[in-house]
Amino acid sequence: MTTQNDTTTTPGNILLTRVFNAPRDLVFKAWTEPVHLARWWGPHDFTNPRCEWDLRPGGKIHVDMRAPDGTVYPMFGEYREIVEPERLVFTAGALDADGRRLFEMLNTVTFAEAGGKTTVTLRTELLNVLPEAAHYLGGHHEGWSQSLERFTALLVDMEREIVISRIFTAPRELVWEAMTNPERVVKWWGPRGFSMTIEVMDVRPGGAWKHVLHGPDGVNYPNSCIFSEVVKPQRISFANSGCREGDPGQNFQSTWTFDALDTGRTRVTIWMVFAKPEERNFVVDNYGAIEGGRECLARLGEELGAESC
Repeated sequence: MTTQNDTTTTPGNILLTRVFNAPRDLVFKAWTEPVHLARWWGPHDFTNPRCEWDLRPGGKIHVDMRAPDGTVYPMFGEYREIVEPERLVFTAGALDADGRRLFEMLNTVTFAEAGGKTTVTLRTELLNVLPEAAHYLGGHHEGWSQSLERFTALLVDMEREIVISRIFTAPRELVWEAMTNPERVVKWWGPRGFSMTIEVMDVRPGGAWKHVLHGPDGVNYPNSCIFSEVVKPQRISFANSGCREGDPGQNFQSTWTFDALDTGRTRVTIWMVFAKPEERNFVVDNYGAIEGGRECLARLGEELGAESC
């Protein structure tokens, strides 16, 4: 971010401008894909265990913002207008414990690119507010400012990351078991047409996971992993070193998260973080890493016997 210009008129009505050192397509993607929104939406140290944005006119928005003290602030909204990658118009507001709408805002966001940088302009307009909720609006400007600071940090990370997400109609415990049981992992791991041989899979911090993916053309892809974090049934992280036989090794940190949604659904998100953007681009261009990851999650859904999207 290089410049900023903020204006506040009445409580809830603000105008913010930020210039990001990133192309517009990347900025728009970070504003519209739930897996990215979950990482920057809200003030510092807030998390978003539920983060659903249905990107279409009339599409609903549901977010549970969790404060550092554990308090959850449910948010609702709806998309009004989508002009990719130029403009977004959506409502957003807060709910109380009884599901009442405390207040509602109309948000208009525009994206303009020049010289490889993107100017984002956000205008918020207060549509309605209950008298007892007026105090929430006092921190509205600061909340947006902190969100955009988190957004800036996310853009830097996105250049060296691959992030893939899918929602399964299956309980989290079942999805976790399919990820951590070697007898089940061999049935779905890897892109379509690939098979897998596991030498060892010791799912615990410090445990090793060595396996070989066998491509449909007969080429092998040996991988050696060390688990760094195992939090059942929420999160698994491991350092991965692997490559196609004869190629230089590719190293990255992989994290899988398992978020329990309503009605027995589970969102699985894969984060692969590389040391440099060039290393990330190499596996995308030469190994088809993004499409391969999507196919891997599709095969997981088939193994679970669950609907997915």
